[in-house]
Amino acid sequence: MKIYTRTGDDGTTGLFGGARVSKGSLRVEAYGTLDETNAVLGRARAALEGAQIAAIDPVLAACQVDLFTLGAEIATLPGQEEKLTRHMRLLPEGAHERLERAIDAAEEGLAPLTTFILPGGTRAAAELHVARCVARRAERLLVALASEEPVRREPIVYVNRLSDLLFTLARRANLYLDVADVPWLPPAG
Repeated sequence: MKIYTRTGDDGTTGLFGGARVSKGSLRVEAYGTLDETNAVLGRARAALEGAQIAAIDPVLAACQVDLFTLGAEIATLPGQEEKLTRHMRLLPEGAHERLERAIDAAEEGLAPLTTFILPGGTRAAAELHVARCVARRAERLLVALASEEPVRREPIVYVNRLSDLLFTLARRANLYLDVADVPWLPPAG
């Protein structure tokens, strides 16, 4: 099977369920940004080292599977979800609670936040901050899409928690390698 189909040369792409839409549509932008979030999580995983790997990599691996599942859901034509669920299960309502438990576990032993922090510290922490920013963009796009078309609540809540998790894991990644978070120091007025 060839990787190229030429069907998108006219600026359209196919949704699961058969419809073709503009590659510039909000739905395509939303699932494309979920895919981008997944890719930057892969880059963050590749940057993990030492103690970061055992503690953080399994969490990120599970999130990547979830993001692929969410992307498939958002790439499905509204009203055609039954066709998708013949092939796979959607993330269940409450899937975000698993992320909340991971946040709680990652926060153990972290110094309380007394200031905003800047992305940085270890390479893995910086990559996790990039992933956090992309996840926030995906969330904004899902909210925008939901204002125009039907979108289940769970994808939006999940991606919101994911960005919180990535922030916390970035701090945790620094702690594992004994590197301080980078504080934001406002310019003197």
